[in-house]
Amino acid sequence: MCLILFAWRVHPVYRLVLAANRDEYYERPTAPASFWEDEPDLLAGRDLRAGGTWFGVTRRGRIAGITNYRDPGAHNEHAPSRGRLITDFLRGAAPADVFLERVAARAPEYNGFNLVLGDLEKLYWYSNRGGDLVALGPGVYGVSNRLLDTPWQKVVMGKERLVDAMARCGRQEDLIEGLLDILSDRQTARDEDLPETGVGREWERVLSSIFIESPGYGTRSSMVLLVRGDGEAYFAEKTHAPDQTFNGRIVRHVFRMDPAAAAEGGLHG
Repeated sequence: MCLILFAWRVHPVYRLVLAANRDEYYERPTAPASFWEDEPDLLAGRDLRAGGTWFGVTRRGRIAGITNYRDPGAHNEHAPSRGRLITDFLRGAAPADVFLERVAARAPEYNGFNLVLGDLEKLYWYSNRGGDLVALGPGVYGVSNRLLDTPWQKVVMGKERLVDAMARCGRQEDLIEGLLDILSDRQTARDEDLPETGVGREWERVLSSIFIESPGYGTRSSMVLLVRGDGEAYFAEKTHAPDQTFNGRIVRHVFRMDPAAAAEGGLHG
């Protein structure tokens, strides 16, 4: 995933308001978000090549997302899949900080990443390119392909629009639509505002927008997650694909997060 915007413990109704885009090569096989047959507690999309995911939640209240840290000069094609870090956390029972300490111990094995994960009580950010893990206090955050809140245009503008949507959209459905609208923004940054991450000026320009389009690579899905203070969760995923059969399809799930609940299968609500 290449952009996660989220507000943690600042909205009067929703403990977490999150909007995220997953950017990937169009040819990489992917399953849309659903509760997994082999893990009925777990809601996520699925990378059908490596088996992991980029963002997911569980009925037990575990939440996790990942973005890549863009550094092509240090890329190791033999490194383990970063997406499996998400499934390992979601399937496990270790507290988020304990899990991240274990990840940090073997962080050099992986290509660069940012992790945002936690539960209904605590949320953390950690990057294997950014030092110690950070316990997140109430606030509005954004992470793309650098470190947390690196002031790239898509991060700064995305956070501003997230704050505006939360203030302007009183109805739940309006907020979901407002967040999906933010995630569809194709405005690229001015050349003087582009970062230098080693991919060349043309690619920096293509990758600078919130929603990415190019002949072989781009935004594959947009996700919105709202979690109320009582654990009621609302999840929506919009699929983007060159295949018009699936392009624009929105999958919605409504369920309750309860740390004490066992996996039940099926949907609540």
